[in-house]
Amino acid sequence: MEDHKFIVTKASGIQSVYDSDKLNKSLHKSGADEETINFILKSIKPQLFDGIPTKKIYRMAYAMLKKTSKETASKYKLKNAIFELGPSGYPFEIFIAEILKQKGYKVKIGQTLKGKCVKHEVDVVADKGDRHFIIECKYHHSAGIICDVKIPLYIKARFDDIEQKLNKQNESDSKFHQGWVVTNTRFSSDAIQYGTCAGLHLLGWDYPVNGSLKDQIDEAGLYPITCLHSISRLEKQQLLDKEIILCKKLIEQENLLLKIGINQPRLKVIINEAKTLSSSST
Repeated sequence: MEDHKFIVTKASGIQSVYDSDKLNKSLHKSGADEETINFILKSIKPQLFDGIPTKKIYRMAYAMLKKTSKETASKYKLKNAIFELGPSGYPFEIFIAEILKQKGYKVKIGQTLKGKCVKHEVDVVADKGDRHFIIECKYHHSAGIICDVKIPLYIKARFDDIEQKLNKQNESDSKFHQGWVVTNTRFSSDAIQYGTCAGLHLLGWDYPVNGSLKDQIDEAGLYPITCLHSISRLEKQQLLDKEIILCKKLIEQENLLLKIGINQPRLKVIINEAKTLSSSST
């Protein structure tokens, strides 16, 4: 007799059949070993029920991972850790800028650029060689919110206005200009179809298949402080308010921990955790 196929409810409200392979892959990407993965999969199976939220499955897996390896649990928490960068989208813009810096781009945050018709507030401007990128960051607080086709339509119109001004100002300039849309969630199929057709570069949590936002974070080893287990939510927010977004930056400015009331013994624990996470990549 075949096992019952449980229905899970995603953050978007969409329901689908529970797929243990997806959980297996996400645990594997976080660096969990086969023994741990098998234990988690077996432990979760008896707790499934029809309609179970995927968030509940994530929490169960996370709790078990945390007991075996905090570093692995931190990586598994990455997506949720980025949701904790809010409430404003500014820390996410800094985060994206740091990833681009790591890849050799020259970046500026919060620029006002003149278009042919109007001025535009641009989240991130990046340059690398003869390539120039106008980047819009669409930050969302939960996985249930996706970037639909209206977003790339809007960004394309803004980019075209800016590009026309740039081309007029620098008629002899052979630079390649491109508009980007970066999000911490997902794109709808229409958004991908339009964005690709219109020549925009789309970067989402799991898009493109190779080189997604998650892939780039893992490769660069640039993890947000919201991944850390050793500091409280309030302490994280105090650091975010001081524009300390990355574990890497926290290591460089550890005295800020003292300024927000953290004592030396705890400071050492936090910095060690930040160093372990920053020095690892999957």
